[in-house]
Amino acid sequence: MGNITDDEWKKLRERLSRSAFRSRFHLGGKEREYALGKGREEIERHADSFIRARLAPGNIPNDGKQTPMKGHPVFIAEHATGTCCRSCLGKWHSIEKERALTEGEIEYITSVIMRFLDEEVFKA
Repeated sequence: MGNITDDEWKKLRERLSRSAFRSRFHLGGKEREYALGKGREEIERHADSFIRARLAPGNIPNDGKQTPMKGHPVFIAEHATGTCCRSCLGKWHSIEKERALTEGEIEYITSVIMRFLDEEVFKA
C-alpha cells in the first residue's frame, strides 16, 4: 500500500465528509498546541507507535474501543479518517481484519493520519 496519494486522499476526504460522525472531528486548541510543540516528525512517530500497538496485531480483543476520542492529536485524526479500529479500517480502507497489518499498510495508515494533521495543524 504505502503512502496515500493526493488523488486517493481527495477521494477519501470526500467519502469521509459524507459521514456526520467522521466529519465532526477536528483538533481543539490544546491538541493543536501539543502537535505544534512536538513537531510533525514527533507526532508522526507517535502515530506509527499507536498503530503498531493498537491496530497492527491480527487479533484485538477490544476492537472498536482501543482509541480514545480525545487527549492526543493522533486519536482525533484516527477517528476523523476511519483509522481508529480494525472494523473502521475494513469499512473505510478495505483492510481486512483477523490478520496482522503489513508494513505497507502501517505506512499507509500513518500517511492518512498525517494528511489529516497536515490540514489541521502543520499546513494550516
